[in-house]
Amino acid sequence: MRRFFSIVLLLVFAQLAAPPVRARQKSPAIAAVDIAELPREARQTIALIKKGGPYPYKKDGAVFGNFEHRLPLHERGYYKEFTVRSPGARNRGARRIILGKAGELYYTDDHYESFRLVRE
Repeated sequence: MRRFFSIVLLLVFAQLAAPPVRARQKSPAIAAVDIAELPREARQTIALIKKGGPYPYKKDGAVFGNFEHRLPLHERGYYKEFTVRSPGARNRGARRIILGKAGELYYTDDHYESFRLVRE
């Protein structure tokens, strides 16, 4: 019985000493940009998204994980990513449009380091 109480006290102490569980992070503040201010290639990608394709890059429409938590937090699969052509780039480049399930669009030109909410 004494051992039981020792374990219970140890568990209670561990709970009291543990750091508090952080509340869900607030959504980051994200600047906005008018669609007319985006590069022509970004506007073309948005037009393709609205049409439902066809998309020029194999990874277009793939799940964007938001692992850096720079966009508002949602369940996995909420965001999809689409490549914005980067003239002169030998690969997909750094520019992307991110589409949320609610229809919101985000633009990044620095490979997910920062985002701007697209205003249409």
